[in-house]
Amino acid sequence: MEYVTEPILLVVVVVTALAFDFTNGFHDTGNAMATSIATRALKPKAAVLLSASLNLVGAFLSLAVAATIAKGIVDAGVVTLPVVLAGLVGGIVWNLLTWLFGIPSSSSHALIGGVVGAVLAAVGTDGVIWSGVISKVMLPALIAPVLAIGVGALGTWMVARITKDIPEDTNSRMFRWGQIGSASLVSLAHGTNDAQKSMGIILLALIAGGAVDESSGVPFWVVASCAIAMGLGTYLGGWRVIRTLGKGLVEIDSRQGMAAETSSAAVILLSSHFGYSLSTTHVATGSILGSGVGMPGAKVRWGVAGRMFTAWLVTLPAAGIVGAACLWLDEAIGGDAGSYVVFGLLVAVSTAIWLVSRRKPVDHTNVNDEWEDASTQVAEVVATHDPAALATVGAGPAPSGTAATTHRTDDQDGRA
Repeated sequence: MEYVTEPILLVVVVVTALAFDFTNGFHDTGNAMATSIATRALKPKAAVLLSASLNLVGAFLSLAVAATIAKGIVDAGVVTLPVVLAGLVGGIVWNLLTWLFGIPSSSSHALIGGVVGAVLAAVGTDGVIWSGVISKVMLPALIAPVLAIGVGALGTWMVARITKDIPEDTNSRMFRWGQIGSASLVSLAHGTNDAQKSMGIILLALIAGGAVDESSGVPFWVVASCAIAMGLGTYLGGWRVIRTLGKGLVEIDSRQGMAAETSSAAVILLSSHFGYSLSTTHVATGSILGSGVGMPGAKVRWGVAGRMFTAWLVTLPAAGIVGAACLWLDEAIGGDAGSYVVFGLLVAVSTAIWLVSRRKPVDHTNVNDEWEDASTQVAEVVATHDPAALATVGAGPAPSGTAATTHRTDDQDGRA
């Protein structure tokens, strides 16, 4: 009986890994396209289509990060299919929760946290390659945002100084074209880094399921399926996170947008070359913050940045707790049935989060509405006696009928 059910479980795990790749795509679209959409250098739908296409191409360019995930974080010899499934559930649930609240949290760290938590629950600390976690995950997580802020601030300051005597409308026209190029480069870089994380997880599952041996590389069908899944997820847009990065963090113009995106692409591509499992979210957010710091007179919403930093700090342990809990539930039920129950719970939780998000949708038609601070939104929501709406405070446009919704421009949907 085990011979019959094991291949089915392997298929479930692979499908779940592709589902994570899909959530990674829509969660991280804003990393590349938020500033271009906010400055209207690109129409929203055109931006996500361009990003999806380049993510697809980028996934085929490098496999260094896939090797890091598959063989550099946990001991592949102790990993089983239930462990991989539990880790994926931890990553997906955290991705969906942070997307619901419009928080640009790290999909990479959610995945790694989920897998490490599941391995710790399964075999203890001996199953984790701590040197790999520290050198390939923790150190880049600390260094990358700081580096991105510095590079973004310096680049923005230089651009602002060079163009200070040029009329604003001329700057906007010139740098919008530059934004399109730099945003495209970030999308390509994202594909070279993030799509490989799911490739590495699927390779782990194939090794655990006995389909390939531990010395195997990533099969081509895995590369292709992960590239497609991420491309599809990117095309959906992830509008809630795009809105936070484009409108909530910094009041941004085309010069800042190009400087931020160029900084992000440089840091991400460098990390992919060395096989670091870098969070593109950390880099993109740091670059956008840097563009606010480097632009004289720019407004940076440090309260929004603080909420992001808090989410970053708890991503690894939160996803790890979910991964560990799922593995304990799996083992408590026993057999393949436990894994199927865990998968069913993932479907139920994902559906519930999606239904909550529909109460206050964010899409290409309202992603550029004027941003309103969360404190003001809370007061207005409470005044409407609709506690359920609090779930989306700060993630989308202001409640209907408030001042913020009256500030929409004629080109709000991206028409210049």
